[in-house]
Amino acid sequence: MKRNTWQREAVRTALSSSEAFVSAQVLHSHLRDAGSSIGLATVYRALSSLESEGEADTLQQDGESLYRACTPGTHHHHLICRTCGTTVEISADPVESWAQRVAAENGFTEAHHVVDVFGTCAACAAASA
Repeated sequence: MKRNTWQREAVRTALSSSEAFVSAQVLHSHLRDAGSSIGLATVYRALSSLESEGEADTLQQDGESLYRACTPGTHHHHLICRTCGTTVEISADPVESWAQRVAAENGFTEAHHVVDVFGTCAACAAASA
């Protein structure tokens, strides 16, 4: 486990305040706007560390890594709004069963998976109606 510096704590706090996945650049901008002197490279290192320790989820979108705070130690999936980026952690027991069954049927062991479901949240759907 990495030591908890003020920079790492600032990144953790800023990440926790967002309901959506955000880029390191956006997170860095928010921190700087709030008066922090943290550097962009430090934000990237902190995000990488938080991800490796299970405190942040990441996904690739348009060639860019996006991050979101998550519940450590829990396997979960995401519903992600394509319009506003709001993200909800979900469990998906049928997906777990399916993934393990398909892996076993094909001779795979220790199978891991990531499931992100993209759609439009209720608020964005109502706004566009």
